[in-house]
Amino acid sequence: MPLRPPAGFVSANYDPLKTPDAPTIGTPTAGDSSVEVTFTPPANTGGSAITQYTAVSTPGGATGSGASSPVTVTGLSNGTSYTFSVWALNSYGPGPFSSASGSAIPVLQRGLFADSAMQVDYVTISTLGNSASFGDLLSGSTYNPAGCGSTTRGLIAGGGSGYTQINVIQYVTFATLGNATDFGDLTLGRDYLTGCSNATRGVFAGGADPDPGPPAAQNYQNIIDYVTIASTGNATGFGDLIVPRFMLAACASPTRGVIGGGNDGGGYNIIEYITIASASNSTDFGDLTRTNYGLAAFSSSTRGVFAGGTDGSTRKQIQYITIASTGNATNFGDLVQSQYNNGGVSSNTRGLSAGGATLSGNANAINYVTIATTGNAVYFGDLITNSANFACMSNCSGGVQ
Repeated sequence: MPLRPPAGFVSANYDPLKTPDAPTIGTPTAGDSSVEVTFTPPANTGGSAITQYTAVSTPGGATGSGASSPVTVTGLSNGTSYTFSVWALNSYGPGPFSSASGSAIPVLQRGLFADSAMQVDYVTISTLGNSASFGDLLSGSTYNPAGCGSTTRGLIAGGGSGYTQINVIQYVTFATLGNATDFGDLTLGRDYLTGCSNATRGVFAGGADPDPGPPAAQNYQNIIDYVTIASTGNATGFGDLIVPRFMLAACASPTRGVIGGGNDGGGYNIIEYITIASASNSTDFGDLTRTNYGLAAFSSSTRGVFAGGTDGSTRKQIQYITIASTGNATNFGDLVQSQYNNGGVSSNTRGLSAGGATLSGNANAINYVTIATTGNAVYFGDLITNSANFACMSNCSGGVQ
């Protein structure tokens, strides 16, 4: 049975010949218990101007209304798949429904920060506030592992303690609190690596083995590994980075992973990319605004953002790229304070930079930005402790949209 607008919208002067045509449905974007529904207004508005658009969910019939696109539907169940149709209203009554949208699954928007003390903090990205305890990593998982996530699982890979590196991959389930569980092994134990993911595949790149110490002992890696997040098991070789290095950062869209910065005794401004669904070497993308390493990265499904880092003149700098294209990064704004070895998580709309080191020691401040805009970051809250060198992951980043 086709959807019908509610009877209360049919006024006494209802005239079906003067109601608007159906809008053209766009792409829905999932939030926490909500979905943002985009559409294009109809060319034919009928006998008078359109005053309201209403989006309706299937299943459930939840609605949201507004004067223009997008319209947000709230009160949805996290973890449930929804489609949406939109209709327009003018003074003569409601027009027909659009076709159904693609599906969207609302999720509890959690970002996780796993620090060198084996503690995992979490925040709800769509709100403001301090982090809370999620659980602990496995014993021996210390100092700068890498993280990535799907809508359900977060992965933590590698890390080191002193001059010993581990190859362990472990996982947590975003929707529940608790300690990490063993997943499998990297192809090589290393620390100071980076991770990114789409909804199905996690990728880990670069790093150092053994732990960076005296220059003669450093062994920088160009290895890229991947795993299927929904399963467990050892990682498989994906390809190679252009340059072996550590202290690099990565973000992703559903199709591309983008890796920037890094160090092999001297900083790099290189940005490179991979196609996550295929296995191959990375390709040159462009350059950061300056050489930088120990920076954080996060993304929407279209834009990647790099924040902070160890370059003395850019420790507050935020810069961005458009993931689907190639080219150099552009200035976005500044963090609230200088941060390096900081961690980044995001939803499809909001990016967070947390903790890290400052000239006076480690910090616990969390900053946030709206990814689609530019401008300076705003204070979000605090981590439980002053921390740096994180594995970071979220269940709602641009890579999993």
